[in-house]
Parts: sequence; structure tokens; C-alpha cells
Amino acid sequence: MAFACPQLAMAQSEWPFVSGEYVEVSGIEIDDGHGLDYANHLAGMWRKGQAFAMEQGWITGYEVLINSFPRKGEPDVYLMTRWTEWETPEEEEARAEAYRRHMAMTESEMQSASGDRAEYRTVASSILLRSMKFRD
Repeated sequence: MAFACPQLAMAQSEWPFVSGEYVEVSGIEIDDGHGLDYANHLAGMWRKGQAFAMEQGWITGYEVLINSFPRKGEPDVYLMTRWTEWETPEEEEARAEAYRRHMAMTESEMQSASGDRAEYRTVASSILLRSMKFRD
């Protein structure tokens, strides 16, 4: 086949993977005595926003992972969000407006709430990963 269709043979990738979802992982450190405060935030406001994004088809999944045995300097909680494609600038603006309406908060109120959480939690890390799926 390679002799009959050399361009086709050259176009086929030998790489055994194809790109999958994007996965954003945020590592969160929580001050002693505030685990319940942050858990309540995740179960309330964070979950409400993530569930809305899922309903809209903006993301494909979200998850909370707990570091059962954190060493010094490691996050206590990891927040994961998955999606398949980036939005355009126009879509980004429309999504932000829809999100604010759903959350019934202004940008100032959201920033203030984030600042309040900063009293007991620190975003220690944020990474963007890409899942890989086997080609076969």
C-alpha cells in the first residue's frame, strides 16, 4: 500500500496517541481549622458553578481530590476541571455573563468572595494537562 499511495503512508502518524481533554488541576492549601469552611465552599458555590458549566456543555467534568497524606508544602486539595476545546473571545464574554447571572453575583462580589476565602486557603499551584488516548 505504501508504494501505491506514498502520500497516504507518509500522512499516517506512528504516534500511538491522539489528544484528549484538557485537564486543569489547582492545588489548594487550607489553613488549620478551616477544612470545613473550604469544604462548604466547594459543596456550595464551587459546585454550583461547575454544575452550571457542565449543563452548558462548557466543561466535561470536575472533581475534588483530597491529599490523604500531605507532606509539608504539598496541597491539601486538588480541584480538577476537564474540557475539550477553548472558547473564542466572544464565547468567553458570553459565558462570563451567563455565569454571573446564574451565580447571581457581580464581578466585584465574586472577587470579594475570593478574597474572603484567601483568609484561610492558598492556591499553591495550577497546571494544565492534556489527556492522551490510545490511537487504536
